[in-house]
Amino acid sequence: MARWQAGFDDVFALVAGRFAQADSRRRARMYVLGLLSKAERKNSWTIAEQAGDLCPDGMQRLLNFYRWDADAVRDDLRGHVLTHLGDRSGVAVADETGFLKKGTKSAGVQRQYSGTAGRIENCQLGVFLTYVSVKGRALIDRELYLPKSWTEDPERCREAGIADTVTFATKPQLAQRMLERLLDTGSDLEWFTADEAYGDNPGLRSWCEQAGLNYVMAISCDHRFGTPAGTLRADELAAAAPRKGWQRLSAGIGSKGHRLYDWLLLDPATTGGHQLLVRRSISKPTELAYYICHSTYPVPVAELVRVAGSRWAVEETFQFAKNETGLDHYQVRKYQAWYRHITLSMLAAAFLATTAHDERSRIEKGAPPTLQNS
Repeated sequence: MARWQAGFDDVFALVAGRFAQADSRRRARMYVLGLLSKAERKNSWTIAEQAGDLCPDGMQRLLNFYRWDADAVRDDLRGHVLTHLGDRSGVAVADETGFLKKGTKSAGVQRQYSGTAGRIENCQLGVFLTYVSVKGRALIDRELYLPKSWTEDPERCREAGIADTVTFATKPQLAQRMLERLLDTGSDLEWFTADEAYGDNPGLRSWCEQAGLNYVMAISCDHRFGTPAGTLRADELAAAAPRKGWQRLSAGIGSKGHRLYDWLLLDPATTGGHQLLVRRSISKPTELAYYICHSTYPVPVAELVRVAGSRWAVEETFQFAKNETGLDHYQVRKYQAWYRHITLSMLAAAFLATTAHDERSRIEKGAPPTLQNS
């Protein structure tokens, strides 16, 4: 426990200077400790109780009124993750998750499809960037998606604390912003992956290519490739491929062992140098998934499969942050407050991820297990 506490103190010291007021700094520390507690719900009320407060006013001031920069804290936690979990195997993954809400006042809320719920719900959508490597995984950036029903209603935006300078951005554009911030740190990140909502977006793909960022992104079956034989859909290219080209490979280890599929890599000879990766279910061979790939150097199919498989870790990362550090437990409506709670939750989750990696490293080096990992 002494090592755990010292590790937490080190992590919080990274961000402590972002809170200029002594009271905001003290409350931020208590807030993150509350997010790390075993409380079933982790909102201003329960975190205040954990801190010994009689009411949640202090914690609500931290999220709504104190002067501190959540983006600067985000930069600190991203640096912490890259320092502890950074590896040549690292992959950045963009994906969104839903936050179910009642009413119409919470920033960005509307009836919209939530992959988390699997249906249309009244919710907010957050677009996140996750860093995944052999050392671990953690959320490193976030953006709240604002539908046009919000950005085209200035009065509604002002009521939720959204500045007039905030304009509509698609989810791929939000992902690009986060990738730009990551690369601006000087990161040696080589790979990016995402689902078809991002892979089908030509603007995001073009930006990645110009930035020298390799990618493997899922695409729809009707995605079109310009080939010497004409424009062909992804499913048409797969149907015309030779049967002997398939390879059985693991896309990573899941809860039931290796995720084994049959994979086929095709080079349609496009002017942009794109390749088509096809995934086929072993038990249901008619079930196919498609990925568009682009790299600045030749890459074996096993590496492309590894990158594609990195995306499956993200849902577990979301669930971990929601269950363990209250990512979706907030009770705030304002735009700024959303970013503040989400960022502190991400900081708490990053601390757990890096601590777990450090503990595994100790055990691998022969140190006895602690209470946390025994």
